[in-house]
Amino acid sequence: MPDGNPAVSLRTLDGINAIDAEVWDACAGTENPFVCHAFFKALEDSQSAVAKAGWTPHHLIAESDEGVVLGCLPLYIKSHSYGEYVFDWSWAEAFQRAGGRYYPKLLAAVPFTPVNGPRFLIRPGASDGVIDMLISAMIQFADQSALSSLHVNFCTEAEWKRLGAAGLLLRIGKQYHWDNRDYGSFDDFLGDLASRKRKALRKERRSVAEAGVELHSLTGADIKEHHLDAFFELQHHAQRLAEHGVIVDQ
Repeated sequence: MPDGNPAVSLRTLDGINAIDAEVWDACAGTENPFVCHAFFKALEDSQSAVAKAGWTPHHLIAESDEGVVLGCLPLYIKSHSYGEYVFDWSWAEAFQRAGGRYYPKLLAAVPFTPVNGPRFLIRPGASDGVIDMLISAMIQFADQSALSSLHVNFCTEAEWKRLGAAGLLLRIGKQYHWDNRDYGSFDDFLGDLASRKRKALRKERRSVAEAGVELHSLTGADIKEHHLDAFFELQHHAQRLAEHGVIVDQ
């Protein structure tokens, strides 16, 4: 790097297991569980985010001459748009109609996780320029690999602005989050709503109960393989509907 800063080299990894957990997590920190090494390892070891599933890992690493990892970027070559929670099927169709080939594309994201959080994982104390180097490197990688496009999903606002300054097109999405305002019960929550909304919610809940639908909450070891299989089928069906222009709340 110029101005007397130590030199930084960049390389890609063909999987999260190519880097030690403590090295990755020294950059990822502990505030966001979805960018920790263990989460990516679970996705790759389970074969959920690997090449045969359409997610080919090419995680980008920046390290000093002394071998200290200064930054990491979870990066994938995608052969489809499943598992991203960003509906870009219309982009792919338009690209194809114009004579191009949309897939494969390059994606910096956490698979199957529409949760905003850091994508450029920088070791505390590392130069702020490491982010710019990672951005430049992934753009260069996309160009050299003849990929149609580069996408960064659900990043932080600061990263979003940084990417715009680097020349990437900026997209604005909208999410709705529900906050528990210390409600002691569901009736407490209903009490915060207007009368019309309370009546509508109670009517909906009655219709579900009358239909014989039961809701069960499962955590940890209670989640069995057949539950995951059912979830996968539902997600796959929702993505197929999205592909044909039907937007499904997920």
